Amino acid sequence: MKLVRKLLAPLLFLGGLSAVTLAAFGLRARLGIELLGGHGRDGLQIAAYLGIAWLLSRITDQVFSRARPRSRPVPRLLSDLLSALFFLTAFVAGALLLTGNSAGSVLAGSGVVLALLGFAIRNVVADTLSGVALGLEAPFRIGDWVDIERLAKGKVIEIGWRTTRLMTRDSTYVILPNSQISRQRIVNYSAPRSEFRAQLEVTLGYGTTAREAAETLRVALMQTPLIRQTPPPDVRMLAIEPEGIRYALRYWVGRFDQEIDCRDAVLKAVDAALRRSGTALPHRP
Repeated sequence: MKLVRKLLAPLLFLGGLSAVTLAAFGLRARLGIELLGGHGRDGLQIAAYLGIAWLLSRITDQVFSRARPRSRPVPRLLSDLLSALFFLTAFVAGALLLTGNSAGSVLAGSGVVLALLGFAIRNVVADTLSGVALGLEAPFRIGDWVDIERLAKGKVIEIGWRTTRLMTRDSTYVILPNSQISRQRIVNYSAPRSEFRAQLEVTLGYGTTAREAAETLRVALMQTPLIRQTPPPDVRMLAIEPEGIRYALRYWVGRFDQEIDCRDAVLKAVDAALRRSGTALPHRP
């Protein structure tokens, strides 16, 4: 029912054009009355081009809206691009019809205008083309947590023609031009899966053997809430340094927005485990 409502307006528009055309043809065939002149017929044909473009754009929008997953919706950028191509084709066809099907005159007349317009809005064009590239390559989708180098880190809220909008973990709304995003390194914490492995480093003194210290840290990780226990967390020695042995605590986080809370829980669990076991921290004069 929703699909029918979306397609009703362009279908009625095309149906009205067909009714007018049939009425004009019937009057001319039966009574010899010319209801439409040459310009009238051209106008109806151009209106038909636009009506077909309208109908195709509505169909494309419905196809993309039904194909996109609810958890990670696909941006509307590709659907908008196809709609723009449909209408551009309709306008070009109408222009060719009005100029007597002379493609050369249409291109020559529009070339200078397009050149001047392109220079005036070159920044807008750069953002738009970058937005198209982001939509086609899809380095991130709406709902993904991303880190755009030197620009921002947050959840993708909207991907538009000119800008991409993020919501940071501090609920700050960030609007970034697509041309700047396309020049930066992008880290997507939600692809191919939402879970990722985080790491903390802890340095312990030589009063406890490396085996005992690693086991104490591993038990602390296993008893930490919030972090994933599958795959299991682990502890690795990184270096033996003058002040002590440096360990890496590696654990899995379900979503990027939980990373701060997970790190806090890990640090509290490690602190409690070290105090219970009496493990000495390195002494720094």
